[in-house]
Amino acid sequence: MKINANFESTVIVHAQQLDWIVSPMPGVERKPLDRVGEELARATSIVRYAPGSHFSPHVHTGGEEFFVLEGVFQDEHADYPLGTYVRNPPQSSHTPGSELGCTIFVKLWQFEPEDRYQMTAKMQDVDTSYKQCLLENAHEKVSFVTLMPNETFVVNNHKGLEVFMLAGEASLQSNGETFGLAVYSWLRQPVGESLKLTAKGKVQIWCKQDHLGGVEKQLERVGF
Repeated sequence: MKINANFESTVIVHAQQLDWIVSPMPGVERKPLDRVGEELARATSIVRYAPGSHFSPHVHTGGEEFFVLEGVFQDEHADYPLGTYVRNPPQSSHTPGSELGCTIFVKLWQFEPEDRYQMTAKMQDVDTSYKQCLLENAHEKVSFVTLMPNETFVVNNHKGLEVFMLAGEASLQSNGETFGLAVYSWLRQPVGESLKLTAKGKVQIWCKQDHLGGVEKQLERVGF
């Protein structure tokens, strides 16, 4: 399966407009944003757990990171409420589910094989311009960004960029074109492109930078 698998072009997906697709696990549905592979896949998705649903115990051979969009995500290690970001590196394991139901934004098989850095963080909900750095290493930068009305967010993009809209609406200027972004809009830009995003009101985004230089090796690890 290949969805938005051309990593040399800009991709914008308005996930609110997508239909839910059932997964192999009862009560678990997803909206794929990009995907290369079948059940073993390098993938970016929105996943919804119905109350009482869960996945079987599994090891994250290629790593997993997720952000809780609604409800409370759970595993045997902790409860993760709305606004929580979790990074589970390669070889970590858990049994995910949700007693009350939840929705998460999740990325799979996008870690370096030797990475063992696990972390959990909570998004700071503030009423001022703010950039909350979550992670910065040789392979990527991950942050939460809060913008106030009419404020701009500019990234000179050299090694790839992703933005996921958590709250608010914004105008995106990219390659001489203007696009509208709303809640759960997802943007991926290839290596070498830049971005200018202007907030229409208060905006909160999840942002990942400088992580697509090694995407070919990530695809090789899932058999592509």
